[in-house]
Amino acid sequence: MAELSPVDHDTYSDDYIKRILSETRIIAMVGASPNWSRPSNFAMKYLQAKGFRVIPVNPGVAGREILGETVVASLAEIAEPIDMVDIFRNSKDAGPIADEAIAIGAKVVWMQLGVRNEEAAARAEAAGLRVVMDRCPKIEFSRLYGELSWHGFNSNVISSKRRTVGKAEAPRRDGADTKAGSNTQRKHGLETLAIHAGNAPDPTTGARSTPIFQTTAYVFDDTDHAASLFNLQTFGNIYARLSNPTVSVLEEKIASLEGGRGTTCTASGHSAQMLALFALMQPGDRLVAATRLYGGSITQFGKTFKKFDWHCDFVDMDDFGAVRAAALDPKCKAIVAESLANPGGVVTDIAGLSEIAREAGVPLIIDNTMATPFLCRPFEHGADLIIHSTTKFLSGHGNAMGGAVVDSGRFDWFQNDKFPSLSQPEPAYHGLTFAETFGDLAFTTYGHAVALRDLGPTMAPLNAYLTITGIETLPLRMARHVENAQRVAEFLDSHPAVAWVSYAGLPANPYHDLAKRYLPGGAGSVFTFGVKGGYEAGKRCVEACELFSHLANIGDTRSLILHPASTTHRQLTEEQREAAGAGDDVIRLSIGIETAEDIMADLDQALG
Repeated sequence: MAELSPVDHDTYSDDYIKRILSETRIIAMVGASPNWSRPSNFAMKYLQAKGFRVIPVNPGVAGREILGETVVASLAEIAEPIDMVDIFRNSKDAGPIADEAIAIGAKVVWMQLGVRNEEAAARAEAAGLRVVMDRCPKIEFSRLYGELSWHGFNSNVISSKRRTVGKAEAPRRDGADTKAGSNTQRKHGLETLAIHAGNAPDPTTGARSTPIFQTTAYVFDDTDHAASLFNLQTFGNIYARLSNPTVSVLEEKIASLEGGRGTTCTASGHSAQMLALFALMQPGDRLVAATRLYGGSITQFGKTFKKFDWHCDFVDMDDFGAVRAAALDPKCKAIVAESLANPGGVVTDIAGLSEIAREAGVPLIIDNTMATPFLCRPFEHGADLIIHSTTKFLSGHGNAMGGAVVDSGRFDWFQNDKFPSLSQPEPAYHGLTFAETFGDLAFTTYGHAVALRDLGPTMAPLNAYLTITGIETLPLRMARHVENAQRVAEFLDSHPAVAWVSYAGLPANPYHDLAKRYLPGGAGSVFTFGVKGGYEAGKRCVEACELFSHLANIGDTRSLILHPASTTHRQLTEEQREAAGAGDDVIRLSIGIETAEDIMADLDQALG
């Protein structure tokens, strides 16, 4: 067999994986377990259902049957030709197994999630075998052939072609990269992802626009199919509280825009915060949160969560010493901040907080609602989880409520004993361990299979559809939002009735340099300014506006205005309001996409 070009095993092109799966018929699974709740058993059953023959290899149970196949003790005992050797052993053991695969004439060595052996890979490739490491063929099959997106995962597939769901098809192009070893994968631009990610044509009807699946439940093929779904052995829909095809398109789109592994959509931004923490927190645990947060978040973290015996330490995120001291508490399970704080437009040093989170062994959660992935990509700066209120800029038209939790897929849930929901057996699923079984899909799978199942804040399919439509124009809208906001901020900065302007796009702003680092496309369109005259003057200004809408929302195409001290932050103490950037004289603006001159004229007459 000819030697193949070496492959970069940190990333694989879709064509490379498709070529392997489409040409494979018989798989030898080394380490297959007779226990149905073990990851190898999950993978074996799924692959059998997709038409592969899987021969189990396990000397400890040789001679017994697993899923209808007789177990052999070694690869050498298999008489028929083997296409792929799938390794469910540790990285060290993968070396001798790869050598056996070479000896029996296998075509592919596939090492499961968490299994890497560079030396073994090099020997196999030198012998002409293709190699895949730290991946699961079950997940890759479902990702590439239209099934993985049912649970909010990022398939990384962009195509306007109708896909045959659940059938291993060869790559559409027969390029050199699929025959040799090259695995170059094109990265699409944000504008392309906003339109196409998750939005494959409907496989049944060919509908190009995402249909609204207004249903509560889904038909099972048979009892075995139903059991596999309920056991999480296969991907698919059971009940609309857990998943919905329309919502799943939105989940994949958001995951793709943020560069994440998967997304769980919820009914609102507040419920997204709840779900993000639900997988992390136990009674008595603590989280560290920024003092500069949306007022409703401060109330939820500081008051409501106490009913769950969850406790929040509010810390100035600019004071890294205070953040570190709070995060190193053994009971701390997360650090939470906004990339661009609401209402003051304060920019967070995400990379700096990420270093503290690594030291503490906890995930960094960034609320990216105000910035959106168009302006800031928190995962690129070390965040582990991202929260959105999709009600705001992602939807963009003030007509659809929703929230989202995006997982980077990079946090190691086994690094300590802080996160038993993901790293310990789950009683409700017969002892299945999410991090072991689903690898970097664990958090998102838990979000659907446990959090949505038990808490129930499900996003409505109509709201998902409206948000999908809104995101398609997100890059265009955000560019105009930012352009208008910059002009309005400069106008207010020189207005005689204005005491100060807090907008990071202004050079004199203390967060201007951070904005250039984290928000290269602009400092957002939500900011505050102080009106001379304090509390009463602020109320009068808001009431005098004609073009601005006076309401408690941000991120609309329309320009919006609010006096936080008398509305969103009125439940807080004066000290809390000041710390959150919502003092008596503060007015919050969400600049829309109207003509900039009209926006400034309305503010001018209101201030006058």
